[in-house]
Amino acid sequence: MGLKGIRAVLYDFDGTLADSTELIMRCYRHTMREHLGDVPPDDVWLAGFGMTLESQIARFARSDVEAVEMLDTYRAYQRIHHDDLLRPFPGAAETVAELERRGVPMAIVTSKHRHATLQGMHLCGIVEHFDVIVTPEDVTHAKPHPEPVLKALEMLGVAPHEALFIGDSPHDMVAGRAAGTRVAAALWGPFPRARLEAEHPDAWLREQRDVLDLVGG
Repeated sequence: MGLKGIRAVLYDFDGTLADSTELIMRCYRHTMREHLGDVPPDDVWLAGFGMTLESQIARFARSDVEAVEMLDTYRAYQRIHHDDLLRPFPGAAETVAELERRGVPMAIVTSKHRHATLQGMHLCGIVEHFDVIVTPEDVTHAKPHPEPVLKALEMLGVAPHEALFIGDSPHDMVAGRAAGTRVAAALWGPFPRARLEAEHPDAWLREQRDVLDLVGG
């Protein structure tokens, strides 16, 4: 059953369209081991999924200088392993292609920087379907602040109540809700349903194509 009045779809990228959890966790473990000599539990890093990398690193760095060094280490490791470890979720490319065929306006709203986002989108075979991509470089406040979502809506020319924001993270739910969109939780990401239930999404997506049933056209 559709959500009444939805005519545009906004997507998070990591964990929603791209299966990047293994890549992210390996980068995290490598960085912590190199700089802290030990790796905190995975759940500590996972809790920050959906935030910018800078915000995540700042939680662990013991100084501003170390934060910069940790970012450099993380990104260097990511560059080496990115294409081997990141892949599209099954059905992602086919679903966004069908949304485009239906004339549904779409945007990417991500906490990942633009270069890495475009690299991942090319790898997933979806870059040609998105004219609007909002990254932390485009806004003052990243998710979970609503500014990136509002920026994407403005660029699409769509009112908040006409849009559905799809994400795998509680931070996505918070950002979309604060911007006035409907929100859908992607259950194929790293967060368990119980964690996402606290944000009361308007819809649950068990597979990529489920979004097609929520959008008019």
